[in-house]
Amino acid sequence: MAAAGGAGTAAALWSEVNRSGQNGDFGRALKSVNKLLQINKDDVTALHCKVVCLIQNGSFKEALSVIHTHTKVLTSDCITFEKAYCEYRLNRIENALKTIQSASQQTDKLKELHGQVLYRLERYDDCLAVYRDLIRNSQDDYEEERKTNLSAVVAAQSTWEKVEPEDLGLQEATYELCYNAACALIGQGRLNEAMKNLQKAEDLCRQSLSEDSDVTEEDIEAELAIIHGQMAYIMQLQGRTEDALQLYNQIIKLKPTDVGLIAVIANNIITINKDQNVFDSKKKVKLTNAEGVEHKLSKKQLQAIEFNKALLAMYTNQADQCRKLSASLQSQNPEHLLPVLIQAAQLCREKQHAGAIELLQDFAEQSPANSAQIKLTMAQLKIAQGSVTKACIILRSIEELKHKPGMVSALVTMYSHEEDIDSAIEVFTQAIQWHQGYQPKSPVHLSLIREAANFKLKYGRKKEAISDLEELWKQNPRDIHTLAQLISAYSLVDPEKAKVLSKHLPSSDTMSLKVDVDVLENSPGATYVRKKGGKLTGENQQKEQGQGDVKKKKRKKKGKLPKNYDPKVTPDPERWLPMRERSYYRGRKKGKKKDQIGKGTQGATTTGTSELDASKTASSPPTSPRPGSTTATSSAATSNMIPPRHQKPAGAAATKKKQQQKKKKGGKGGW
Repeated sequence: MAAAGGAGTAAALWSEVNRSGQNGDFGRALKSVNKLLQINKDDVTALHCKVVCLIQNGSFKEALSVIHTHTKVLTSDCITFEKAYCEYRLNRIENALKTIQSASQQTDKLKELHGQVLYRLERYDDCLAVYRDLIRNSQDDYEEERKTNLSAVVAAQSTWEKVEPEDLGLQEATYELCYNAACALIGQGRLNEAMKNLQKAEDLCRQSLSEDSDVTEEDIEAELAIIHGQMAYIMQLQGRTEDALQLYNQIIKLKPTDVGLIAVIANNIITINKDQNVFDSKKKVKLTNAEGVEHKLSKKQLQAIEFNKALLAMYTNQADQCRKLSASLQSQNPEHLLPVLIQAAQLCREKQHAGAIELLQDFAEQSPANSAQIKLTMAQLKIAQGSVTKACIILRSIEELKHKPGMVSALVTMYSHEEDIDSAIEVFTQAIQWHQGYQPKSPVHLSLIREAANFKLKYGRKKEAISDLEELWKQNPRDIHTLAQLISAYSLVDPEKAKVLSKHLPSSDTMSLKVDVDVLENSPGATYVRKKGGKLTGENQQKEQGQGDVKKKKRKKKGKLPKNYDPKVTPDPERWLPMRERSYYRGRKKGKKKDQIGKGTQGATTTGTSELDASKTASSPPTSPRPGSTTATSSAATSNMIPPRHQKPAGAAATKKKQQQKKKKGGKGGW
């Protein structure tokens, strides 16, 4: 009876587990499973149900612990999917892949998980093959989700591996498919088409979510955040940084729950700010450090964020932080060029150009694949230092670029600046010889010959230009301009050869110049006669008056009048003369302030000052003689001397005397 009672209890518990599972109440189901395990701790079905309940409740670590604890009971075949899924959700991606590959049979759900794991590992080719197999061999209600995942893989290939995506024939019926198609177009650089796809995805998203009455406008905006973020990215790529920045900030204000989206947007805002608005960039950097970001973004996205952190440290003059970050990036990515360039830029900001060039030189030797870009940077630093010739030597050492037209143009320009014409001609010669051997008679080859000939003629090297001009003329015997240049060059070297070549010039009869020579000779020609100034009459006078009316007349500024100006009183005619020179000046009144000290010019003495002079008393000790007072005679002369400000000019005194005489003659007293 006890056994029968235990069986009845187990049956009731299993019934409860089944009912709770169907209702989605996995917490209650877990309690019933635990009771079943108390009855039989090695019940495989109960253990399996416990793992499933823990997974449904999000307790992945606990579920994995149960699997590891009961490895003898829970064999790998029956629990493989659950174990791999727990490892996948705990971001143990490599372990999840090993668990899936160890399964004896690949079920559809294992294949689905396998595709997700491969996508997280960025093995896009293998992932694409898995989803193609699933879509081809599966018939259930999840076909739309599989197509969405397949389009996401294609978009990732286009964006990160720069692979041109193949047309899979996926109809863009949902906003997820439209969004993924837009991402693939962005990877190809087809930005306008991508923007149209994103706009279509936005419309489909609003339409599908608005049909659900429980979805609010805030929920719709949160779902649209990733679409708007991609729109802003396209604007940024198109150079519309203000529009992109505005849209980025709108998304951040919504505070979306996707930490990966927030990190990407914050990073893009930092790239727009560059070395401006550094305070805002420092705040945005904190958003890129959120927990779980490393599991949401691809390796290249995380790498770009770290590079921008190092650049921001450089812009904010955090030299130690910049060096630390760039060194860490270089250790993680030994073959990557950007960390070394950041370190070199930091050294240049510290005026250590020699150290920057040495750093670049060492990296170029260690990484031959990046030597071309490194040497270009080194040449730029040499030019910044004014060492143009050394920069040319570095540029000519780049084997894969030194024969390119752009490099030839740069070298010739730099050598011309240094007035080293021989080296410039040597650059032309080497480039022409290379194209003669690998790309003869190509447009680039002929263009280089043409430019070399023009350069030599420009600097008076006509003898050296002959071979180039002959080559050009052979390629196009109808080129009269080249023939004329060749004849001109031969005229200085070999006149006979010039005469022979001149026979190839077209005769004047064949030249289609519609010119009447007789009319041209008899015409007076365009001469310029400068007319002398004279009286204007008739129409010319009217024209001049008309032109004069057009010109604006200059307004004369009214002079400023004194505040006490009285228009009824005649102004003083002597107001322009200094006060001492005016006829009515009577001088200063005598007697007042006569004996006061400190009034008057520097160095002047008065009669009262002699009594106060301590140096003249017998009791005063001898002091160092002052300049100008060595003898009594000179002192007396100084005491009788009139100060400069009290002296009256001779002209003023004479003028005053004459005015007084005039007054005496015409006065009423009749002296």
